[in-house]
Amino acid sequence: MKTLLLKFSGPLQSWGTDSHFETRYTDFHPSKSAVIGLVAASLGYRRDEDEKIAKLNDLNFAVRVDQRGNLLRDYQIATAYKPDGRFERNYVTNRYYLEDAVFVVVLSGGDELIDEIEFAIRNPYFQPFFGKRSNPVNPDIIIKTTTEDIVKSLEKLSWQASNFHKREFKGNEYVELEVYIDGDLIETSSSKFRKDRVKSFSQKHRQFGYRGEKSFIVRVTDEHDAFMF
Repeated sequence: MKTLLLKFSGPLQSWGTDSHFETRYTDFHPSKSAVIGLVAASLGYRRDEDEKIAKLNDLNFAVRVDQRGNLLRDYQIATAYKPDGRFERNYVTNRYYLEDAVFVVVLSGGDELIDEIEFAIRNPYFQPFFGKRSNPVNPDIIIKTTTEDIVKSLEKLSWQASNFHKREFKGNEYVELEVYIDGDLIETSSSKFRKDRVKSFSQKHRQFGYRGEKSFIVRVTDEHDAFMF
């Protein structure tokens, strides 16, 4: 069993699991379905390869919130046209993003599969992105792999926030960070259900089921940075 740790720190991220029509919301931490989509794209899976994609649900999954970021609203006016090309109407659309957020996303599974996923993310077949095509991934997305379980891997990994954000906590011995994890991986607390279990990414008939998710707090330290002030 191997564990792959990824750093999600793109300038904009969007993790919607319950959006409709002209308003597109974002959750405040990455969804498992979106991460599976990123992995599937990197592996070269097509949207209609439901069986291949659904198997990725079996990966153990967690997210650590290292820097919460800010909510950003993008106000747009779009134009709709009739089938014959004539103007129909203008309408307002609101799209929400997280800016300056940093998350540690963790995937755990069989050694061969994790090795394949790590290679694919380093050499993606299709371009991966953070929730929307306009949100590029950061070049240092891969942190490392370990042979320990998800919880121990997160407890040992140093704080990944930006130096600017860390200045607010300068002098603290440690920081407390929230972790959201597959509900069956820990026994403490009760699960909340999140609609981010992938059934199909098909453009014609996207389907998602519910997944149990639990949360807990980890205490982590910061590695010394000689350039931090």
